[in-house]
Amino acid sequence: MTDTDPKGEDGPSGADPDPAREGLTYAESGVDIDESEAATEALIGATEGFEGDFAGLVDIGERYLALATDGVGTKLLVAEALDDYSTVGIDCIAMNVNDLVAAGIEPVAFVDYLAVEEPDPMTNEQIGEGLAIGAELADVALVGGETAVMPDVIDGLDIAGTAAGLGPKDGLFPGEAEVGDAIVGWPSSGIHSNGLTLAREAVTREGEYTDPFPPTPSKTIGEELLEPTRIYTDLLDPLREHGAHAAAHVTGGGWTNLTRMGPYRYVIEEPFDAPPIFEFVREAGDIDDAEMHRTFNMGTGFVAALDPDDAMSVVESTADGRIVGRVADGSDGVSISGLELS
Repeated sequence: MTDTDPKGEDGPSGADPDPAREGLTYAESGVDIDESEAATEALIGATEGFEGDFAGLVDIGERYLALATDGVGTKLLVAEALDDYSTVGIDCIAMNVNDLVAAGIEPVAFVDYLAVEEPDPMTNEQIGEGLAIGAELADVALVGGETAVMPDVIDGLDIAGTAAGLGPKDGLFPGEAEVGDAIVGWPSSGIHSNGLTLAREAVTREGEYTDPFPPTPSKTIGEELLEPTRIYTDLLDPLREHGAHAAAHVTGGGWTNLTRMGPYRYVIEEPFDAPPIFEFVREAGDIDDAEMHRTFNMGTGFVAALDPDDAMSVVESTADGRIVGRVADGSDGVSISGLELS
């Protein structure tokens, strides 16, 4: 199933939304991406000497020390509803190490911060198991963490973490694509850990997390939402070897993350098919296709811009990468099979 063809008579995804129901947007669900980015820019503007985009860089001589920090977000509310925290530790590590990879940095260590309303050994054990799995998948060391009990601040729990990485100064990606580059993409494992505020509101409009997920009735809707974020550390060596100009982890803001590779036009002509969870969310929330692509990864979790010849070499040296588009001159933005994102 593909979710990105804008040529159907009933709109980009070929479905006819119910005109009696108002379609959901991420902003109306409680997260305004533009306001969030403006607030982030204000925070960065108040600091001095900040280097890096997906990760902060510290010059330590012949190498950079890089740090990335992130959390799991409202995916935790799905875990709470199912009383299953076994995968959120994987998400926490993935969201951090993938940002390091996007900068050309090798992740080496991870530290977590768990804030809880009240301590619960069983929940902590599940989170710890997920962290251990994530660390093994990412090949990083877990070097400790902190659990804070704060009943006056926290309702339930929150988990975040920081990944540290090292990169040679001549081994980082330049950080900016070039006109004429091919864009190589790698599929996501599902919804990952962004856009859950919108997804949760959509799927609970007329259902519950414990309802069967129609495309796979053996799983519940909640279990499908909890599918852990894919870890992309295995891409670092081939991207370095073949001279990637820039890379992007497709997270909050969906496909607009590609613009972090530079002010160009990103023309996506062969996107990966979106896993069924995205069509389920779109239909449940009557969400238009542009909003879906501005919010979710829609099946592609990581992209890189390379010279076309190098791009083919990367595709051949990775398990499931493929050329999904190209970098063009012209107005800044992203075009996906004719769907325009500003």
